[in-house]
Amino acid sequence: MTTNSIETELDGNLLIIRLNRPDNMNAFTVEMGEELIRTLDAADNNDDVRAIIFTGNGRAFCAGMDLSSDGNVFGLDETVDANSPEMERNRDLGGVLTLRMFRMKKPMIGAINGASVGVGTTMQLPMDVRIASEKAKFGFVFSQRGVTLESCASWFLPRLVGLPKALEWSFSGKVFGAEEALNGGLISEIVAPDALLDRAKEIARGFIANTSAMSVAVNRQLLWRMMGADHPMEAHKAESRTMYHASVRDGKEGVMSFLEKREPEFKDKISDGAPAGFDWEQEPDWG
Repeated sequence: MTTNSIETELDGNLLIIRLNRPDNMNAFTVEMGEELIRTLDAADNNDDVRAIIFTGNGRAFCAGMDLSSDGNVFGLDETVDANSPEMERNRDLGGVLTLRMFRMKKPMIGAINGASVGVGTTMQLPMDVRIASEKAKFGFVFSQRGVTLESCASWFLPRLVGLPKALEWSFSGKVFGAEEALNGGLISEIVAPDALLDRAKEIARGFIANTSAMSVAVNRQLLWRMMGADHPMEAHKAESRTMYHASVRDGKEGVMSFLEKREPEFKDKISDGAPAGFDWEQEPDWG
């Protein structure tokens, strides 16, 4: 399916999302952000989708925000007083998108095919795996544009690459290549351009072959959420609830298939709901 800004394809249980403004190096717009959010909503509610791959059409992944748009190029309402309660409607769209990605129940893989700077890089941070073409470039260029980090990058980036590297990249605003991204921990591997999408599919299929969709969904949420927990007791409480849920459902099939030396036939569907006491949509209120 093709919309104005993205193109989607279902390849078996894999949803491939291609940013699709190649004449503009897939520059990010408000429309693109809204289309991505709607697509992720639909994917999360579709049990046939087990993993999601993001890439770009043309020579770029995403060259950042489209700075040629009219008005506030970041999609913000300049008539709102920053100290007013009305500021709530002035939310950074990149942040709305990455918060939606944070809540996803399906693994997400970035296949970064070319240039990705600004929001083109920060939107990758909630993805579970990022691999890159030899031609890929990255950049947290905000200081060179006189603006600040967005897309919740100040939360995600230091957790992925460590505070010193996050500070270095954010202060300088420099654009860097795939080798530096790999050495800094932003990506996990570099792939030849013509092999990039196939490698992303290989990784995704490794996540879904013979695995429980519910187990993968809960494990994804546990790991991302617990990075901000104050004490391991928070993990213990959540894991006790989710382990009980799993043990009386797909866990029984997992044990039997192991004992019977056969492939498992897991039936627990994400659409049937989260384990008791575990909220898929857990997110603090804006305030």
